[in-house]
Amino acid sequence: MQRVAQVIRVRPEKLAEYKELHAAVPGPVLARLRAAHIANYSIHLLGDRLFSYFEYHGDDLAADLAAIGEDPATQEWWKLTDPCQERVPEAREGEWWASTEQVFLME
Repeated sequence: MQRVAQVIRVRPEKLAEYKELHAAVPGPVLARLRAAHIANYSIHLLGDRLFSYFEYHGDDLAADLAAIGEDPATQEWWKLTDPCQERVPEAREGEWWASTEQVFLME
């Protein structure tokens, strides 16, 4: 299992909309995430930053993420959520959600 944690900025004027969208994530979007071996997915808010965490139980994260990106339901979902978000300065070239480095784990 691989743990993935990421960060992005939420546009303050879009925060209420972002929360409302996530109160009712479409079933096909959730199904696509599960089919991609993603579990325990959560998003947390601190100030204007969103922190996501999920556990990946597959063998090829890059391929599974690409499959998510090709999913029509997910593409429609992103048309709603992306305008609420903004890359953080720490994001690498090509990253939307910036990857984080794990520095501690208690199991």
